Amino acid sequence: MKLHPENEAIVAATAGVVAENAEAITKVFYPDMFEAHPELLNVFNHANQAIGEQQKALAASVVAFAVQLVTPDAPDFTPIMQRIAHKHVSLGIKGPQYTIVGKYLMGAIGKVLGDAVTPEVAAAWDEVYWLFATQLIAEEAKLYAQGGTDPESPWRQYRVVERFEESDEVFSLLLAPVEGNVPSHRTGQYVAIEVLLPNGMRQPRQYTISSGPRGDSIRVTIKRVRGVNGTPDGAVSGWLHENAKPGTVLNVSQPAGDVVLEESDAPVVLVSAGIGITPVAAIMEDLSRRQPDRKVRLFHADKSHANHALYDGLRRQVLAMSDAKAQNWYEEGAETAPTLNPARSGFMNLVDVDVPGDAQVFMCGPLPFMQAARKSLMEQGVPSENIHYEVFGPDLWAQNPQ
Repeated sequence: MKLHPENEAIVAATAGVVAENAEAITKVFYPDMFEAHPELLNVFNHANQAIGEQQKALAASVVAFAVQLVTPDAPDFTPIMQRIAHKHVSLGIKGPQYTIVGKYLMGAIGKVLGDAVTPEVAAAWDEVYWLFATQLIAEEAKLYAQGGTDPESPWRQYRVVERFEESDEVFSLLLAPVEGNVPSHRTGQYVAIEVLLPNGMRQPRQYTISSGPRGDSIRVTIKRVRGVNGTPDGAVSGWLHENAKPGTVLNVSQPAGDVVLEESDAPVVLVSAGIGITPVAAIMEDLSRRQPDRKVRLFHADKSHANHALYDGLRRQVLAMSDAKAQNWYEEGAETAPTLNPARSGFMNLVDVDVPGDAQVFMCGPLPFMQAARKSLMEQGVPSENIHYEVFGPDLWAQNPQ
C-alpha cells in the first residue's frame, strides 16, 4: 500500500513533528475515547494504561508505519503488523472499532498540534491511519476465519481441570473446553483469558500455552503480578490466583501468536527470563516428543531456583533428548541450586556460551533483557532474521528495535 503522492509529501514533512508529540497525542486520545465509549475499557489493559505502556506502544507503531510509507529503506513493518493482529484477535477486536479509534486519534492530533494541523495535514494523516487500519482489519479477519471464530462471539468457555502450584507466585491451570474440542494451535502461541473483576469491569490478559499440542486440553502458566514503585498489582493474575480452581469456568480466546516453532531440523536456542519460561516449556515439550534428537540449547535467568517455574518438567525433557543442554543464571543461591549444570550467579551473560550459528532463536522475557540477548547473539554470528521474540503486554520493540 502507498500514500497518494500529495499526502506522501505532507507526511514526510510532518513525520518528525508527529513523532515528537506521538506520546502526548495518545495521552489525549485514550481518555477522550474512553469517555465517549466506556465499553472499550473492557478491552484495554488498565494496568498498561496506568503506567503508560499502551500509549507508548500505539505511538511507536503508528509512527513506525508512517515512516515506512515515506522512507524506501525503512525497516519492514510487516512483522509488527502481524504481531499486532494476533494480539487483537486474542482480545476480540472487531473491525468497526477501528472507526472509533480513528475518530478520536485524529481528534487528539488536532488538539495537541493545534493550528499546525491544516485540512491537508489532517487528510494526509487520516490516510496513514486508514492504511494502517485496513491492513490490520484484513489480517485479523483472516486469523478469525482460520480459527473458526465469529468475532462477534470471540470467547469460548473452558473449565479448570487441574491446578499446579509452580512457586509462591506462579501457578499453572489445565483447561478443557466445556463443549467441543480444543482448537488446533501451534507451539509457542497464547490465549487470552477474560475475567469479571469485583469492580464490575471485564478484563482480558494473554497467557502463553505452556504445553505442546495435546488435543483435549491446554495448560497456561501464570505469574501473579505484584505492583512495584506505585504501579498496581495485576488485577487479572490476582483474581486468577485467588479464584481459578478445579471446576472454575473461564472465558478463553482462540489461540494466537506469530512466534511459533517451525518444522525444521535446525538447532534451537531458547532464551528466557522469569515467567518468559512459558513458551520455552511448550517448545521443549513438543521437541522432546516429536524431535528428541534435535540440538537444543536452553538459557534461562531467574531470581532463584525456587522461582524457576516449570523446572522439573524442563529437566526431564532435557534428559530425554540426545543433544539438549541447559544453563541457568540465578540472582540468588546459584551456588547451591540443584541444576543439571552448575548454575551461574547474577544476570544472564551469553558471551561465552555455545550458540550454533545456524540456530533458530526464541526469546521471551522483559524487553531490555531480550534486546541485550539479541545483541550478544548477533555478535556471535547469529543472523538477526533467525532471532524471534515474544513480549508480554504492549510491544514496545518498534519504539527501540536496536
